[in-house]
Amino acid sequence: MEQSTPAPTQRKGFREALGLPDLTGNRRFLTANIIDSLGNGLVLAFTVVFFVKTTSLPLVEIGAALTLGRLLCLPVPVLVGPLLDRFGSRAVVAIGNVVSCVGFLGCLFSSQAWHIVIAQLLVQTGSNVYWTCSRDLVVLAAKDGERTRWFGLIGSLRNIGGGFGAAAAAIALAVADTAGLRGVVLGSSLAFLVASWLIASWKPAGSDAAAVGGKSVGRSAQDRPSGGYLDVLKDGAYMRLVAANLSFVFAAMVLPVLLAVYVTEALDTGAWIAGALVVLNMILVALVNTVVTRWTENRRPARVLALAAVTNAVAFAIFGALAVLPSWAVVAGLILATLVYTVAEVVGTPPSNVLSVSLAQEHIRGRYLAAFQLSWTIGGALAPVVLTALLDVGPVWPWVFLAVASVLAVPLSLGLREPSAEPEPAPAAAN
Repeated sequence: MEQSTPAPTQRKGFREALGLPDLTGNRRFLTANIIDSLGNGLVLAFTVVFFVKTTSLPLVEIGAALTLGRLLCLPVPVLVGPLLDRFGSRAVVAIGNVVSCVGFLGCLFSSQAWHIVIAQLLVQTGSNVYWTCSRDLVVLAAKDGERTRWFGLIGSLRNIGGGFGAAAAAIALAVADTAGLRGVVLGSSLAFLVASWLIASWKPAGSDAAAVGGKSVGRSAQDRPSGGYLDVLKDGAYMRLVAANLSFVFAAMVLPVLLAVYVTEALDTGAWIAGALVVLNMILVALVNTVVTRWTENRRPARVLALAAVTNAVAFAIFGALAVLPSWAVVAGLILATLVYTVAEVVGTPPSNVLSVSLAQEHIRGRYLAAFQLSWTIGGALAPVVLTALLDVGPVWPWVFLAVASVLAVPLSLGLREPSAEPEPAPAAAN
């Protein structure tokens, strides 16, 4: 008996050093996130390539079909919000994963543009369902004082899963060409089906779940206070958060939209450098996310968010300056800018998610989270057009726009009204 007592203490010390939350009772939730991110990573980087190799459609038609599918699902978060409030996030996410599963299966049978539109609509609908509900799932998983840690851990896991998925898809394409891509899409479909079962069968162990008997359910109609999207729009503090988050959405689009074309066209360097920078970002986020959240969890989320916005502005200033620096300084400057950009990402993501939950009214939290997710869907749709148009004007202008947007997010973040009874900081000291 005396020899068994140090084990929990050692485990807790290890958990504290890495900034990890208590995982007890939530392993199915963690596994579902890993499988879900693997499924996304397997396919998303090769969606265009898949349809080029499996259909006779021209590239422009494939691109237009994929874009239309994404545009059609822009209203999904608005539709999901009331469902989240009514039925709870577990049930809604489980159904959303099944929708993604069907969408990926549809890709296997797509031969015309309208087939691609429908398949993309289903896949992106499932993705939007997940991201709208994901923050509420963390609320269910997190014990008192551990929300920030959970957001950091989920960010790391999804980064690792997405990276491994993309690598596996690249290997499958290299080894088996079209047959390999078909296998990847089928595997991704099955991954979402397994993730759906894991979420549906998960019994959350967090403090919010315990308050309702460990179940993730919405309130019945007679018990639920009235409220709707008009209440969300009238909430000035939350709208400030949504507006501030738009700057972080545009910042998040730098790697998938802007970096490669800027590096190759404006700076006239090799495409492999852009790929290496993306890998560097992915590895750093995966390795340090939870450790950084350990530092931020006892600080006011609004101030941490403002710090992340300032850090983003510095990163974008460095990126923009590279257009006028001598060529010998470009690679070193790109590495430095990417490091600063990654710091902003790992510092800013958990507090924005924490605030999206803590500033919401509990009885219509789903609608609040839907409004927050809209900043991601709308910003993600606008970013490719805005950033590429600015790059066409001149290589510095996208970075000027991003830096100004980040600076404007600072007063928005600092002006946020945070709840006086925030559940995060006080209990964290007891860990």
